[in-house]
Amino acid sequence: MPASPSAAESQPLLPSGQGASTKTVAQSFQWLLFSSKINAFLVFVPLGLLAEWLHWGPLAVFTLNFLAIVPLAKLLGDATEQVSLRLGATLGGLLNATFGNAVELIVGVVALLQGQLRIVQMSLAGSILSNLLLVLGFSFFAGGLFRPENAFAQTAAQASGSIMTLGCFTMVLPAAYWGAVNGGGTKEMVLNAFKQPIDVEPDFDATRGLLFISRGTAVILLLIYVGYLVFQLRTHSFLYEDEEGDGEETEQMSPRSAIVALLLITLVTSFNADYLVSAIDDVANNYHISKVFIGTILLPIVGNAAEHVTSVFMAAKNKMEIALSVAIGSSVQICLGMVPVLVIVGWMVGQPLSLYFHDFETITLVISVLLVNSLIQDGKSNYLEGALLLALYFVIALSFWVQPL
Repeated sequence: MPASPSAAESQPLLPSGQGASTKTVAQSFQWLLFSSKINAFLVFVPLGLLAEWLHWGPLAVFTLNFLAIVPLAKLLGDATEQVSLRLGATLGGLLNATFGNAVELIVGVVALLQGQLRIVQMSLAGSILSNLLLVLGFSFFAGGLFRPENAFAQTAAQASGSIMTLGCFTMVLPAAYWGAVNGGGTKEMVLNAFKQPIDVEPDFDATRGLLFISRGTAVILLLIYVGYLVFQLRTHSFLYEDEEGDGEETEQMSPRSAIVALLLITLVTSFNADYLVSAIDDVANNYHISKVFIGTILLPIVGNAAEHVTSVFMAAKNKMEIALSVAIGSSVQICLGMVPVLVIVGWMVGQPLSLYFHDFETITLVISVLLVNSLIQDGKSNYLEGALLLALYFVIALSFWVQPL
């Protein structure tokens, strides 16, 4: 609805098509809390905190905090969207790119500070697989149920797919280096090597080399990611115009309320994520659940639950640009943005996180990227292509269920 002349004059920098926000703090938070049925799960947020404080046991702590992450991820996405509306297309897109995977980043940092390097790696690999196969697969399948084919911007999808290929291939090189130096050394050798003080033991040159490669690669990937953002938001934004033009977003929160909400939700999420990660070892050991399955399948699904639902609904409405942005765009954010950031954060806090992923994880990532690239080449999708992606994801999930740490 167009703003009055006085309101328009008082908001000269407001992006075109958006009225000046007149929402009070109470109205802003009311909309945030009641805008989605998923927010009913917010009841698990205090329960998850109480489970840790009152020592209800590892299963209760894990389950309740696991369920608490679902609505918190949704709230983070909504608050970020509301903040970005005032920033315009470029800065708004940058903010969405930064906070688009905030839950995964929080879980990764918490696990990193706890020294849970394998949980960090597994959750990152799982997030990529979840977005590329599960989300995109359901999106293709849902869209194909209502029409024979769904079209999307071919050039933009191929650009994102190529960058995703680069990111996954950079995870292959550290594994190849370790195998060449150590003659195919086992994963136990890597884990044991990382437990030692790297700057003291002279016998761990291969480990130091692995970290050198990983940290240097992390810097390069971040530079490529910045270039990708410039390509997407500035120089070649016309390739993504269909995606940005779907629907007219309106402000439901005042900018100040949205920023406060973003900070508060991030703080609360960090506590729930901390307790969730702390309970993983006990749950895995006591209930004989593969730690790899928890880290690679369960954590990414709960962290992306709200995004998954949104992507499928958009695909069913024939808005494939949005669906691809959620699926492939999120994977690019994780692979070229979050993975390098966590490697560098680990470097800063003294945690030797590397880009060396176990052979099975590396193979599944490469196969997934190759399959996705082959399916998006023609700029069209159908339900059969969605079924292919889902089939690969479920086969990988079965394999992770029986894979030891």
